[in-house]
Parts: sequence; structure tokens; C-alpha cells
Amino acid sequence: MPVITAAGVVVRSKDQVLLVHRPKYDDWSFPKGKLDRGEHITACAVREVREETGLDVRLGLPLADQHYRVRPVDKRSVKLANKVVHYWAGRVVGDRDVSGYRPNAEIDEVRWVPLDEAATLLTHSRDRATLAEAAALPNRTRTLIVLRHAKARSREHWHPDDRLRPLLKLGEGQAERLAHVLAAYDITRLVSSSSTRCVQTLTPYAEACGRPVSTLDGLSEEDATPESVLISVDTLLASKKRAVLCTHRPVLPDVFSTLGLADPQLEPGQMLVVHHRRGEVLETETHQIG
Repeated sequence: MPVITAAGVVVRSKDQVLLVHRPKYDDWSFPKGKLDRGEHITACAVREVREETGLDVRLGLPLADQHYRVRPVDKRSVKLANKVVHYWAGRVVGDRDVSGYRPNAEIDEVRWVPLDEAATLLTHSRDRATLAEAAALPNRTRTLIVLRHAKARSREHWHPDDRLRPLLKLGEGQAERLAHVLAAYDITRLVSSSSTRCVQTLTPYAEACGRPVSTLDGLSEEDATPESVLISVDTLLASKKRAVLCTHRPVLPDVFSTLGLADPQLEPGQMLVVHHRRGEVLETETHQIG
């Protein structure tokens, strides 16, 4: 049976939530939509909000996926398709005004609605359950992304200093796609091992957002110690920045130990998104950048 994958965001602002009306279905729901070919679900979520409401958002805590059955686009098919929608709680980046929104055939109204009214206005029970889940979350959380660098050249075929070993073309492609995922979380602080392959992994996003990559020898394979990792992680947890930390497979166990988490055995280009509040880890999610 075919599976349709989509992503959406429950966008909150104080005691209000952003809802959209779809004239085709005559329903009120959250902004959401299907993935474009090759698009990551996090990038899809923020893109759909922008397209349907005109607002830029950043992702926060993940919410439970919605699973239901829908009629496929191919009207000749009599079989229903399974649909999964990945949801996050989100916040507006910049102006939250929707008064200038221009109605169209897909979305003809965008409205900020008080939380208690939204539960009545939402058409589908699955959306009301998602709203209740989002409303119970803390208002403010921070994000720390722990990232294993993208696919690099093999040690066997690299004879200079290993610190200088670069990414493969495959890894460069991962780094380009990674930039869209980091943007979805509006990452503002970039910290990396001083090794070339880690810095290269963050470079596309750094160039796109105009922020520097801070490099630390204490996160490299050659120079990392449990103490240097502890200092780096604790500093990021204590900061008010949404941060990414890019390092190596041998260093990651110390990173996760500092966070009080089991090692998820990240693959090259894979990340663990850590949502925390006042240093306490509230939730994690894992994403692979293909």
C-alpha cells in the first residue's frame, strides 16, 4: 500500500496557535504539506509554513506523528493510501503578522487563534489531539544538535595529516543538504572539531546564514579528552544559543555521556537533536542526512 509522507508545524505564540483554512476540504488545520523529491522532513515542515502562511518558523520539540488513510492523487485508484504527517512545535522567527496574507485556492484564510478556541475550531480529532500535546509542552526550550561529520575520504587512501582529511563528493552533498536541516532549527552557534572534515560539514550552512564556525582542538580525534568534551558540551548547554556541535565517531561517546544519554551510534552525516531546558534534556530525535 502506498505511503504519503508529509510534515507540519503547530506554531504557537504565547496563548495562541496558527491555523489555516483549506477551501478544498472546508477544514481548519495546521500548516502542513507533502515532501518534495529529496527533501528532508524538517525542511519540508518550515517550507510548508512559509508557503501556506507567509511566516518563517523554527522547529522545537517533536510531536507524535499522525497516521491516517487518504484517497491517492490518482483518482483511478480505489485503494486508500496510508499517510504519515510528522509534526513539531514551532515558533515564529521575525514578524508574526498575517494580516497581509493573500487568500488562494489552497489556503484562503490564516488566523491566530486562542488555544481554547482552537480546540473547537479544528475540524479533525487527530488535530485536536496534536494541539493538546503541543499545549502541554514547555513554552521555551533550547536545541543542541550533535552531529557526526559527513562522509570523508578513507584513512587508507589519505597519507597527509589526518586532521586535513577532507569530505568525499558524497559528503559534500550531505553537507549541502544538512544546511537546510540546521536552518529548520534556526541554529545560531556553530562549534566544530578543528579537523577539516568537520569544518567542511558545517561550511555550507555557515555561508548561508553568515555565521562563523568556531573550531576546537578539544573536539578532534587527536586532542579530545573527557574533560575538554565536558567543557564544550556544558558551555553550549548553559548558553542561550541554538547550537550544533560537529565531531568524530571516537569523540561522540564522551559527548553523549556528558548529556546523560546512551550513545545512538551515529552514522556519517547523522545527527541527534537534543531539546533541553535549563540543562535538562527533555526530548531527542535522530535524523540522517542522505
